[in-house]
Amino acid sequence: MPVIRTHHYAVDPADLGRLLTRRAEVIAAIRAAHPGLAHTRLARAADGTYTDTWRWDTAEQMQAALATMPTPEARAAMSLTRGATATDAEVIDER
Repeated sequence: MPVIRTHHYAVDPADLGRLLTRRAEVIAAIRAAHPGLAHTRLARAADGTYTDTWRWDTAEQMQAALATMPTPEARAAMSLTRGATATDAEVIDER
């Protein structure tokens, strides 16, 4: 069953371009090392914070990737964020 990991954080507007570049590097590195990362989505809320959702094909695939964290790419990307939190959830319905 698919799972998602949702990160919520703030980013200084001046750092957004660098975050997007570093986030792309994280995604590429994770996909190269671990199967199952189906898609990612970064959204900006009206309050200026970001929600970054990563969908995995299985919980086992996500846990295998998380066991290697933090990677240098992830550390570099997250160094640009403030107040980061993460939540894991099982996908029970998609349309």
